[in-house]
Amino acid sequence: MLLVLHKPYDVLSQFTPDHPGQRTLAECGLPPRVYALGRLDRDSEGLLLLSDEPGLNTRLLDPERGHPRTYWAQVEGRPTPDALARLASGVDVQGQRTRPARARLLAPPPTVPPRVPPIRVRAHIPDSWLELELTEGRNRQVRRMTAAVGFPTLRLIRVRTGNFRLPPELAPGQWRELRPDERRAVFERR
Repeated sequence: MLLVLHKPYDVLSQFTPDHPGQRTLAECGLPPRVYALGRLDRDSEGLLLLSDEPGLNTRLLDPERGHPRTYWAQVEGRPTPDALARLASGVDVQGQRTRPARARLLAPPPTVPPRVPPIRVRAHIPDSWLELELTEGRNRQVRRMTAAVGFPTLRLIRVRTGNFRLPPELAPGQWRELRPDERRAVFERR
C-alpha cells in the first residue's frame, strides 16, 4: 500500500508525540501499520508518502539514487539571480556542501491553501516563492539553504516526489491511496 497525505502545518511526521500536546499523523485517520517515507518538519507542509512496504524508504531517500523532491519555499525578499545560482550549485550548510539543486523563482506565486496560522507579514519586506528540486534530504535543508543565501524561508511545501505531484484536490490533513500510474510516477526521475 502506498498513500499520499497532504501533511498540515504543525503536525509531526510520526504517530507518537515527542512531548505532550504535539500534533501527529495519528490525527489523520491513516490505516494501521503504515509509516512515513521520509519526513517533513513540523513547520513544513505538503506531500508525505506513507507505506506498509519495507524497502521503499531506501528506494526513495538514498542520496546515491538521486531521487528528486520538489519544494515551494516562500521566502523573505526577492532572491537575486546570483542567490538562485548559488542555491543551484550548492551552498555550505552546517560545514557540508549541499548537492547541486534546481532553483527558480515562481512568478506569479503559486496558489496554495491558506496556512493556519498564517505566516507573519512584514509591511516593508516583500516575500516571494522559489521552487527547489533536491536529490538529498538533510534536516531542515531547504530552510538552511535559503538562509545561507540571505532569504529566510517563511513557509515550505513539498509538492513533488519523482514525477508524482501533490494532488491539488487533496486538502491539508487529507490522504488517499495512490493509483498504479501514480505509484510508478513516484519512482520515476524527471
